[in-house]
Amino acid sequence: MTTLTEIKIENLKTFENNPFIFREDTAFEMLIESIANLGVLTPIIVRTLDDGQYEIISGHRRTEACRRLGIETIPCIVKELTRDEATVILVDLNLQRDEVLPSEKAHAYKMKMDALKNQGARTDLTSTQPVTKFRTDEMIGKENNESRETVRRYIRLTYLIPEILKLVDEGRISLTPAVELSYLAGYEQEQIYCFYENEEVTPSYSQSVRLKKLSQEFRLTDERLFEIMSEAKANQKDYLKIPTESIERYFKSRFTEKQKQEFVIKAVEHYHRYLMRQRDAR
Repeated sequence: MTTLTEIKIENLKTFENNPFIFREDTAFEMLIESIANLGVLTPIIVRTLDDGQYEIISGHRRTEACRRLGIETIPCIVKELTRDEATVILVDLNLQRDEVLPSEKAHAYKMKMDALKNQGARTDLTSTQPVTKFRTDEMIGKENNESRETVRRYIRLTYLIPEILKLVDEGRISLTPAVELSYLAGYEQEQIYCFYENEEVTPSYSQSVRLKKLSQEFRLTDERLFEIMSEAKANQKDYLKIPTESIERYFKSRFTEKQKQEFVIKAVEHYHRYLMRQRDAR
């Protein structure tokens, strides 16, 4: 059953373990401005909970924008759904966004996989074709234009410690070596991150494969780990480390890490052009 109604924002709860990160970026600022001028044009989607409150499935940003504007109610499409059915909708809607981080995709794929397996043979919410739990990774892949194996690789990322998973989001470790590192024990991953913090070096794919093999053979000692990590890599990216506090005042309060990087690069390019003009004017 589906109904459309106005619900007090104080009665709405965020989706538990939502894999998608809330970003206070320029798009969110524009959303606040739009709602301030026009109101909420598209109702959010929620489901009823046993305690009489509602869980947000789609519309976390719209809800937060209303909260900051002091708006007390928001139009909602209320659906009677199980937790697993709600999870599938949440994942499908959010994976349509333009930018989805590897960590978001990893946890989203795993949540959807678990939800579908919990239901066993089920009927898709938009189709009458039954989907068995043994085909979920293939089905998820087709829906997102990715192979079954790619889906499984992303799900492996959920076994990474948060610090290394963040390096994947930042592009400092690519998907393939990250998958190999996910097989290492937590304390071994912590050692790798410790090495990164000191040397700003991440393992290549071949190094990750060797680290995984040694770990599975229970032969990955601290000495062996640091020996492998210390090897020179031709394709290792160099990073310029700048203390954030020295340039933080130049960023807008809601800049993402990617926006900060783009800002610094543009600033350097602008200053470089200035120096060239100064040189040519002599």
